[in-house]
Amino acid sequence: MNIHEYQAKELLKSYGVPVPAGGIAYSDTQAAQIAEQLGGERWVVKAQIHAGGRGKAGGVRVVGSVDEVRAAADRLIGTRLVTHQTGPEGTLVKRVWVEQASHVHREYYLGFAIDRTTQRITLIASGEGGMDIEDVHRASPDKIIKETIDPAIGLLDFQCRKVAARIGLNGKLMAQAVRLIKGVYRCFRDRDALVAEINPLAVVDGGGEHKLMALDAKLSFDDNALYRQPQINEMRDLDEEDPKEVEASGHGLNYIALDGNIGCIVNGAGLAMATMDAITLHGARPANFLDVGGGASPQKVENACRIVLEDPNVKAILVNIFAGINRCDWVATGLIQAVKNLRIAAPMVVRLAGTNVQEGRLLLEQSGLAFITAANLDDAAAKAVAALEP
Repeated sequence: MNIHEYQAKELLKSYGVPVPAGGIAYSDTQAAQIAEQLGGERWVVKAQIHAGGRGKAGGVRVVGSVDEVRAAADRLIGTRLVTHQTGPEGTLVKRVWVEQASHVHREYYLGFAIDRTTQRITLIASGEGGMDIEDVHRASPDKIIKETIDPAIGLLDFQCRKVAARIGLNGKLMAQAVRLIKGVYRCFRDRDALVAEINPLAVVDGGGEHKLMALDAKLSFDDNALYRQPQINEMRDLDEEDPKEVEASGHGLNYIALDGNIGCIVNGAGLAMATMDAITLHGARPANFLDVGGGASPQKVENACRIVLEDPNVKAILVNIFAGINRCDWVATGLIQAVKNLRIAAPMVVRLAGTNVQEGRLLLEQSGLAFITAANLDDAAAKAVAALEP
């Protein structure tokens, strides 16, 4: 689950991470009032959407008067901001963050992520802040610094100092860097985050001397841990999420929309990934990832079919079930209900294996409906792709 920049900054601030003073505005008048309350001579007006690349898309504006704050907020609120992460349709801007502009001397990158290879939280940093870290990694991989954290003892001061020194921080900034890095780490650990990014982490003017400040922040959290993170769950903005994904989560389904035209209904994340790979191998593209999980009832299967078909790009459906906890007869019953109740006209390829497979196959055969059955995954993918042809 993602949250907005302003929410991430408020959360990091509670862990002692310095962030610019600012406020959230839902109108141009409110934005102007916040600028007046903050004082100063320059402000930054930032569109709040769950997507990166806002600056390049015109979603971040530095202005020099309260009137310009009002005008910038008026231009952004109510428009659809298109970035490289939103797709061509863009995302509607409903609020802006207004903060005091900082005099920046240098920018850095700081992040935390879970390394799937080591299965540990990893600190990532670079002296090339303010840029897409992926671009830095491709062009100059030696500029990416990584430090693995032992979960038994946590992040130690010497690790923070080592990383800070390697990206070019020294002197009085070193002590600040240790406090800031450990603050971000505690937030990451305590709040069950999956990704934390400070980009840029900047050296700015402050009270006659330089200080470190998080000028931008991104936090992403583990959906499976939200039951023990009520404060984080309250920050969820459903308007920023795909409605189909929101609905699917309410039915206990794991759904992610993709850009293909073959809808996938599978049990188990690994099998779902293999199914999408098989579709791609046969020359088509999956329209979604959908894992019905274990113990899928007929109603759950019908709900899965309905959610998949809400995507107008879906021209065929591939159902791939390897039943263990699940039962093939339950799945078959749900598919029959779905075709009848939803009046599904798209071709549906079904591969069943595992618990009660014979009963499930018999139900499909005796239904009188035009299911296309398959013997194995490769056969199912080939038949689903072939069903796309007019």
